[in-house]
Amino acid sequence: MEDYLQGCRAALQESRPIHVVLGNEACDLDSMVSALALAFYLAKTTEAEEVFVPVLNIKRSELPLRGDNVFFLQKTHIPESLLIFRDEIDLHALQQAGQLTLILVDHHVLPKSDAALEEAVAEALDHRPIDQKHCPPCHVSVELVGSCATLVAERILQRAPEILDRQTAALLHGAIILDCVNMDLKIGKATLKDNQYVEKLEALFPDLPNRNDIFDSLQKAKFDVSGLTTEQMLRKDQKTISRQGTKVAISAIYMDLEAFLQRSGLIADLHAFCQAHSYDALVAMTIFFNTYNEPVRQLAVFCPHAALRVTVCGVLERSHSPSLKLTPAPSIHPNLQAYLQGNTQVSRKKLLPLLQEALSAYFDSTNIPSGQPETEGVSREQLCSLYVFNSFAEQWGM
Repeated sequence: MEDYLQGCRAALQESRPIHVVLGNEACDLDSMVSALALAFYLAKTTEAEEVFVPVLNIKRSELPLRGDNVFFLQKTHIPESLLIFRDEIDLHALQQAGQLTLILVDHHVLPKSDAALEEAVAEALDHRPIDQKHCPPCHVSVELVGSCATLVAERILQRAPEILDRQTAALLHGAIILDCVNMDLKIGKATLKDNQYVEKLEALFPDLPNRNDIFDSLQKAKFDVSGLTTEQMLRKDQKTISRQGTKVAISAIYMDLEAFLQRSGLIADLHAFCQAHSYDALVAMTIFFNTYNEPVRQLAVFCPHAALRVTVCGVLERSHSPSLKLTPAPSIHPNLQAYLQGNTQVSRKKLLPLLQEALSAYFDSTNIPSGQPETEGVSREQLCSLYVFNSFAEQWGM
């Protein structure tokens, strides 16, 4: 893997067509590893002299915010200097020059800011429910497993097992274990296929780290937010959805919800974050494990704009597929509605379709005609600051 990545950086200096394997905007460990391993596989199995380059879909300056990524790169002896980040390659310029082919991994829908790149997408490999409305016109392979790295491992081991080295196997192994919460059956995130490929990797490379050891180390690194500002926490693990031009940022916050809510100047920081990044809404999900290492979740909706807040709360409260099993919890702010979430298996990925549904319901209720600006007569500040927390918070009795 290391030798391959050195060649990738050298290839960027040449003026030639390039295949970019692009992870998602959150650039969590699963996305990073999936991009690296899939690009490695494609480069090793393509007979023609084509260039396949993995690109991490964040700025280089944002990598330190992802402690588990930094730790794991060090653990697997991959220098950060060999990685290629989104601000180090101009995909739009390559597209305009007719020199870009895109392979999406751990996502299958490009954000509106990258809409012009859709024609370059040749394939997508993902593990979340398919978005039929915004799916690119190419081959899209989707399977609802716990980790996208599982699907990459499957492709390698089924089609070219001889190329798999220990370094790449260690990357895939750790990403699957972290994303599937150490294959814990009670949590229910790991599927049969996730377990199957972890076992296959361990059989091929018996000296891979012990599951508990690698999970504990990665989990500790992931949840270490000491020294981060509120803005950095929000950017650490962020996804974006949109509806009729309205942008919603969804951030995972790796600390206890009560402690996060008590941060000095929090509300002002949230407003500033929305305005600085032109988000119409901000969704944050705090994540925490109790002393028994069991997932506990807390959900809250913060929004100064009453109609939007009521719509989002209503959709979440009434949802049956999945059922969140919400119970109202104490709130610290008049614009914040907090809940206990009884169904701990509803993760952020499963919450995203509900938030899309809530945005649709909101725009339907405001009777905004299709094609007209949905914020006409309503300031961005009024729409900004939808704030959803989804936490593993022990102290609220879950």
